[in-house]
Amino acid sequence: MTWGALAAFPLEWPAVLLGLMAVGDGRAGRALRAGLVALLLLIAVLKAADYAMFTALARGFNPVADLALVEAGMRLLTGAIGPALTVLAAAAALLAVAAAAAALWWATGVWAAARPGRAVLRAGAAVAAIAAAGVATAEVGDTMGRWDLPAQPPGAAFTARVGLERLLMAQATLADLRAFEAAAATDPFAGGAGLLDAIDRDVIVVFVESYGRTSLDTPLFADLHRATLAAGEADLAARGLAMASGLLASPTRGGQSWLAHSTFANGLWVDGQTRYGAVLASNRQTLYHLAARAGFHTAAVMPQITLDWPESSVMGFETILAAADLGYAGRNFNWVTMPDQFTFAAMDRLLRDARPDDRPYFIQLATGSSHAPWVPVPEMVDWDVLGDGRVFDAMAAAGDPPDVVWRDRDRVRAQYRLAIDYALQVVLSYAARHADDPPLMIVLGDHQAAGFVALDDRPDVPIHVIGPAHLVDRAAADWGLAPGLIPPADATVVPMDRMRDRILQSFTTAAPGGEG
Repeated sequence: MTWGALAAFPLEWPAVLLGLMAVGDGRAGRALRAGLVALLLLIAVLKAADYAMFTALARGFNPVADLALVEAGMRLLTGAIGPALTVLAAAAALLAVAAAAAALWWATGVWAAARPGRAVLRAGAAVAAIAAAGVATAEVGDTMGRWDLPAQPPGAAFTARVGLERLLMAQATLADLRAFEAAAATDPFAGGAGLLDAIDRDVIVVFVESYGRTSLDTPLFADLHRATLAAGEADLAARGLAMASGLLASPTRGGQSWLAHSTFANGLWVDGQTRYGAVLASNRQTLYHLAARAGFHTAAVMPQITLDWPESSVMGFETILAAADLGYAGRNFNWVTMPDQFTFAAMDRLLRDARPDDRPYFIQLATGSSHAPWVPVPEMVDWDVLGDGRVFDAMAAAGDPPDVVWRDRDRVRAQYRLAIDYALQVVLSYAARHADDPPLMIVLGDHQAAGFVALDDRPDVPIHVIGPAHLVDRAAADWGLAPGLIPPADATVVPMDRMRDRILQSFTTAAPGGEG
């Protein structure tokens, strides 16, 4: 996916032009031109959407599943460059589409008005029909996987394939949805008794935003992040905590964190918006539903939720703390509502320290400081001086704004490097702070950052289990984790959708049989 693709010559274009000349500029010609312009404009928009999706999420655009991301993308863009520039960007995009439509209408009109000789016209019509049939056969055959597309010359391609692929993608998505709904209805733990009875304390599932395997393997990031993990490991071990780590495969890359959250909670591979909607409507029992049934007080601490979150009502959370509920009165960090350190402190203040009954907590917390645009990056402060968060105001105003930093990809990567390191420092400091009475912490990345930032296109993310030895050892043995906070390079990468059942299996004394 490069801009150089725009220079590729569309091999079906001669057939189109000859067809226009054959039909002429009468009523039939104008109808053909209108349909052709609409089709070409649609393909152009799909190609642009593909480019944007590959840049951000390392995959193509799915017209069935991804329309809902337009609004989310606009909100993220607003946080990165401000509302005024976002409106200008949207207006420019609409103007570009309108200009392309006008140019296509003019250009097709020129060809339709051409007056070739009768013999040329007949020959052109025949060639156009043969070429169109050949192109259609090649396109359908290649896309459906029944025939091989003939070798295409350098700098040339069948551009119509984009539209056909998207049509077939929509059909495949709907078929996949039916199979997914059937899988969602099958649950070996539904109605099970004694679930999670081996856990004797609070459980905190921490999703570290944009924390991927690149932090372990890519020198630009690994030199800092591995050092932070190693120092944290030594500190936590000295405090009597046990640790184990491994690798998971996330269902998403570059964004859409909620797909990873849903995959982990439901034990199903939720890799797109269509599946996400299906699992919400399926009455599937999430990890949090089952934890609540086991006697835990379930909660979600989500500092980046700033709008209504209606789907949360079917996720199994008894208590939900969104951005407005956490008591942060400081300045935001562009799109990031508050520093991670404040989020963890607010979780303690509002949940763990203000416990309304004797039930243990089962909490999902999603960090935000390592979310794009990674400008500015907070710094750790003394936990006792956090107050209402205004201690961070000077940091929130420091450095260049995103619209300056994002002009240079090297600067973007440098900021990402610092943001992940800050998030790791917060998690490790929180674990150390509670070492005398540690919760069981399951810490994992939600996804890798976008490919141009992470410099790593794998979907892999680290997972760390931190807590008392009797629980960490149980997970490590069942899940094949390595001791410490740095998993080995040859660690088996486990799909994230297996984690719900692994947790239930490992921490339930009389769990039903199944893969651990």
